[in-house]
Amino acid sequence: MNELDAAGILAPDLRAAYTECRRINAHYGRTFFLATRLLPARARPAAHALYGFARMADELVDNPAPGSDPAESLDHVAAMVDVVFDGGTPDDAVLVALADTVRRYGLSRDLFTAFLKSMRLDLSPIEYRTCAERGEYMYGSAAVIGLQMLPVFGTIGPLSDAEPGAIALGEAFQLTNFLRDVGEDLDRGRLYLPLDELAAFGVSRSLLEARRPDPRIRTAMAYFVARTRAAYRRAEAGVLLLRPESRPCVRTALTLYQGILDEIVALDYDILTRRAVVPKSRRLVVALPPFAAVWARETFGSGRRLRS
Repeated sequence: MNELDAAGILAPDLRAAYTECRRINAHYGRTFFLATRLLPARARPAAHALYGFARMADELVDNPAPGSDPAESLDHVAAMVDVVFDGGTPDDAVLVALADTVRRYGLSRDLFTAFLKSMRLDLSPIEYRTCAERGEYMYGSAAVIGLQMLPVFGTIGPLSDAEPGAIALGEAFQLTNFLRDVGEDLDRGRLYLPLDELAAFGVSRSLLEARRPDPRIRTAMAYFVARTRAAYRRAEAGVLLLRPESRPCVRTALTLYQGILDEIVALDYDILTRRAVVPKSRRLVVALPPFAAVWARETFGSGRRLRS
């Protein structure tokens, strides 16, 4: 069944808005998009809408249109988010889909306010002395993503019981991004790896900006990879609190994103001049078994219900 039909999204304008979000997800978020194919069809549009919103804001900051003011663009998005939560009609297809998703799943305005606050922090050169100092940014850019997705995944008990795992999920993905994109972030004047932890290995910002092979950088990056794997373990512990039909999606996303860490190791931690990418062949090897299981469940399970 078409996922829009499965979700009961029938109005033409809403269908067009969700279709645009799906296009954005497929284009920019290959790993996440692949994982969303394992969600029940009725839940996929909401996942696309949430991704589409996050990507829209991220692009305004990281790749602003020539002549545009990213701060003004974010202010406009924030105003449209207010429109969404005040029951109005926003002026952008992604936000139209977001408004419908917010209504369907009862998402909190605070999650989106915190997210946009972190996006604003990226508008100027940035660095953090400690993990604690980076905490507010991490909450708005990572934890809230997991919390937004949690009602879409669904839980087997109270939502609050599953929130720590959802937060860990968002943080694990973001910590992975910090490592994969450290070179690109330096180009934008940003450094998300805590300076105090880098200094413990004799690494400074200037040493990273030199982009030369150095055993101190390699040792530091190995440490951060190990720290990030611990975040994945915390996220994995929360998977069993999700509804069973959502677990293949989350487990696949966790495995695929952890694959980026494996690629960083395979590059001998040379991530200042090279980008760690999980090969398509590996993505398929990881995704095909759960795809087959989901297909069998939906195909033959539906048949049994029809015959009963």
